Amino acid sequence: MDDRRIVRITLDDRSVVRRGGDVEHERAVAIYDLLEANHFAPDCEAGGPYGLHLRIEEGRLLFEIRDGAEEGAAIVATVPLALGPFRRIVKDYFTVCEAYYNAIKTASPSKIEAIDMGRRGLHDEGAAALRERLAGRIEIDENTARRLFTLLCVLHIKG
Repeated sequence: MDDRRIVRITLDDRSVVRRGGDVEHERAVAIYDLLEANHFAPDCEAGGPYGLHLRIEEGRLLFEIRDGAEEGAAIVATVPLALGPFRRIVKDYFTVCEAYYNAIKTASPSKIEAIDMGRRGLHDEGAAALRERLAGRIEIDENTARRLFTLLCVLHIKG
């Protein structure tokens, strides 16, 4: 099995704002799916597998990469990622997600499908931007980028 993967992921409790069942469900699914299958290869000496702690500090998303899954594992690298370039896409993504969650209650299947296509398109755009901004520092595949973008969005919510 490839050791270039995440085996434990935590989110900074100070950054996470609990908000509605839909957001909590998205967060839980992203973490579950991420741990099931991912490719995560940071440019650091430690060979993996990795623990990953995500937090927001001073307008940056910090990827604290840890040497293994154990609680208290040593931090082997911290990769900062400026959040400014993601603000528009995160805002648009949340707007479309809200429309989607409202639509599934009353809208026609074709309307729901159209909104969902827009939601998936924004999600893909965010994942591509994440991969691009991490290039040269952390190599991730498309599915890992999609799930990490979901977690970036969850952490981006302000109360």
